[in-house]
Amino acid sequence: MKKLILIAFVALITGNVFAQASSDHDVIQLNDSSFKELVFDYENGKEWAFKGDKPVIVDFYATWCGPCKRIAPVLKQLQKEYGDDIQIYKVDTDKSPKVSAAFGIKSIPSLLFIPKTGKPTMAQGALPKETLVKAIKDVLGVNPPESLK
Repeated sequence: MKKLILIAFVALITGNVFAQASSDHDVIQLNDSSFKELVFDYENGKEWAFKGDKPVIVDFYATWCGPCKRIAPVLKQLQKEYGDDIQIYKVDTDKSPKVSAAFGIKSIPSLLFIPKTGKPTMAQGALPKETLVKAIKDVLGVNPPESLK
């Protein structure tokens, strides 16, 4: 019975995570467990092994953080402009302390740029849109859409 409840709970969480990924290309909120499922299992992985199928930006933030609030609409706009070429995730450092600690997050916002292959790169601060577009091209290897050229 406990196993059945656990399976139902995992299915519910997984369904909620994927339901958030609408055709509008939304930024998706992750927690400790969904991060392990969709990005990297930081508890069991000794070496980096990205689980995604497209380049990713992970925004480590907090709801009380002023710079985090300023960069949030920029990231949302970039997700819409890049569409299916990249995925942007958000991790609330207050609600997801394990994944935040695993990546050594000491200041926010911190952005983790994860190319489809290769090692991730971390950046700190509320970067301007132009800098983010350049990082998406240089680090993630994704050219900007026509609307950003």
